[in-house]
Amino acid sequence: MTIKEIADFLRARDNFDILTHNYPDGDCLGSAAALALALQRLGKNARVITTDRPKKFKYLFRELREQEFETGCIVSVDVADEKLLGPKNGPVYEGRVELCIDHHRISRVNAPVKYVDPNAAAAGEIIFELLPELGVELDKTLADCLYTAISTDTGCFRYTNTTAKTLRIAADLLEAGCDSEFINKEMFETKSKLRLELERKILDNLIYCADGRCAIIYTTREMTEGLSDDETEGIASIPRQIEGVKMGITVREKEFDYKISVRTNDGVDACAFCRQFGGGGHAAASGCTLHGSLGEVLDRLKAAAELAL
Repeated sequence: MTIKEIADFLRARDNFDILTHNYPDGDCLGSAAALALALQRLGKNARVITTDRPKKFKYLFRELREQEFETGCIVSVDVADEKLLGPKNGPVYEGRVELCIDHHRISRVNAPVKYVDPNAAAAGEIIFELLPELGVELDKTLADCLYTAISTDTGCFRYTNTTAKTLRIAADLLEAGCDSEFINKEMFETKSKLRLELERKILDNLIYCADGRCAIIYTTREMTEGLSDDETEGIASIPRQIEGVKMGITVREKEFDYKISVRTNDGVDACAFCRQFGGGGHAAASGCTLHGSLGEVLDRLKAAAELAL
């Protein structure tokens, strides 16, 4: 499928449910909000379906109208696998997605229409290209949504997925009036006192393996008590920042399992590492889910890291 064909598909339909993945981040929320807003500007009904809307992303939805309608077309954005829709939305929408828009190298969404661009730094890049094909003019609100999507998935343009195209798109978003100063401060510079205390606890429990080439951090539910999901976002980047570390692994205890985030340097394939545990993602940033006790999960990850490195 081409971008134009995706635009034709959307113009021919109405009453859109736009799905995001569980534990939503800036890319899936910014991309979904931009797509929903663009469709509303075409006179269509559209809403974003998500498990959560962290308060720091509230500005993304400031112009999106709340609408009630019977679902007509289901679209997933930045969802690499229908399992990632979460326990709330998964049972409702699994097997029903009609259009999948994604940038993950491995896409397991079983949709009849798919547009997957693994060269895109973020799903926001795809939505940016889709807007002119839909005939929707880029303005400040859309630019804020897409700048949030792209900047968060590139670590404020520091990660290896940042390309010349990414920076050209960012320039266009700035020219359209996006509030980059506000977004950069909210996404990358502002931390609560509870978040800083969590970082102290994380560093106290830092684990090295593979001769120091891998660093592992973890959070338990007790450690994150009182913190919202958006306040814990970004901790996965901490272990990769350590000198000499090629693979940083973050283990987060959830209600019934452990969410694993892997970030890598120097060409180490994070996606291949996570695939052995049923996960996936990008070459330098991937994830998976593991079950068992914390000790068992850490032992499995350390053993796998020793082999990988």
